[in-house]
Amino acid sequence: MLTEILFGLGFVAIVEGLVLALAPSRLMKVLEMLREIGPERTRTLGLVLVSGGVLLVWAVHS
Repeated sequence: MLTEILFGLGFVAIVEGLVLALAPSRLMKVLEMLREIGPERTRTLGLVLVSGGVLLVWAVHS
């Protein structure tokens, strides 16, 4: 289980690093959009993404 967690964290680091390396200006635009929509909608979006991620991981491992 620990190896799966470390694999997941490593994969997230790779994806985040690719976004920063390949599209930094696009990332800044996305951050501006998030700032404009406000904290409640940003929180809702985050919870939806987390729920989708959990469902995806559960579906793959079951």
